Amino acid sequence: MKQGWMIRAGEGGRLFDNFESRSCVAVGWNALGDLGQYSTDDELRQAYIEHHGNAKPGRTGNAVAMIRKFCDVVQAGDTVITYSPEHREYLVGIDKGHYEFLSADNQVEDYAHVRWVKWEGKVPRDALTQATRSSLGSTLAVFRLSDAVIEDMRAVLTGKAAEPAQEPEEVEADYVQLSENIRAQSHELIKDRIQQLSPEEMEHFAAAILRAMGYHTKVSPRGPDRGVDVEASPDGLGLTKPHIKVEVKHRAGSMGSATVRSFISVVRSGQNGIFISTGGFTREARYEADRAPNPVALVDIDDLANLAVENYQHFDTEGRALLPLMHVYWPTE
Repeated sequence: MKQGWMIRAGEGGRLFDNFESRSCVAVGWNALGDLGQYSTDDELRQAYIEHHGNAKPGRTGNAVAMIRKFCDVVQAGDTVITYSPEHREYLVGIDKGHYEFLSADNQVEDYAHVRWVKWEGKVPRDALTQATRSSLGSTLAVFRLSDAVIEDMRAVLTGKAAEPAQEPEEVEADYVQLSENIRAQSHELIKDRIQQLSPEEMEHFAAAILRAMGYHTKVSPRGPDRGVDVEASPDGLGLTKPHIKVEVKHRAGSMGSATVRSFISVVRSGQNGIFISTGGFTREARYEADRAPNPVALVDIDDLANLAVENYQHFDTEGRALLPLMHVYWPTE
């Protein structure tokens, strides 16, 4: 069964006109040489690491996968598209089934790896359904297209009736669903990064969140902490209420009632307690916190991720180093 592929025309679509005029698509990674010399993924990975490093193994894996798709997985007859952000249009064509490594004097500007394509025409982005536009948002240099996207592209390209135009309510519903999906994925990725912190880093991360909320903090030195890892208060001395005591448990498995009860015993009258457990809490532990004589909040990893996002704009340098995040803009209604 024929497949479909997006192959981006360089950063910002800068090679779009070159792709069209030379009837091809191309990718970089020129230092690897002719990709046909690598018979296995391991050979390709080792060559990539040799030439491009491996500072971020996840990025290395993505690059190797895209290179392999470009060279070996794309086949003759597959649909190929590329995009011009400037003109908001897609160039649609058919792969001719041939990969080639070009010499330095014949490259597509600075891209040496090419596949030859028979271009069939252009499709305006605004003519596509909202579902198709949403699915084409990936920034990967090479990725596979769904059958629905290919059908939508070809319906517009050939002038056949595509899916009926969506009503404004349907478009808004699609945006809402996409936004919720991205938020959910982002939340899980943030939790993954928090989970990678060491137990000592987790204590400093808890302190960073409290500082972002306006408190002065003190992290207990390594060694016996008598049930308190972080102390926080408005004045940094514990003389001004609220005086907060924090226990941090960064380990697998839910905290039970006995452990929470032990922490409750160190939270004195007039003090507040926060018990952080990245492994969560049992129902009995939550019951103990609910009936504690002094206020005690139980914070799991979901709560930590939410608190980090809600207060990130006030994070100091230490907090941002422990959890580097970037801001993403999203269209409002």
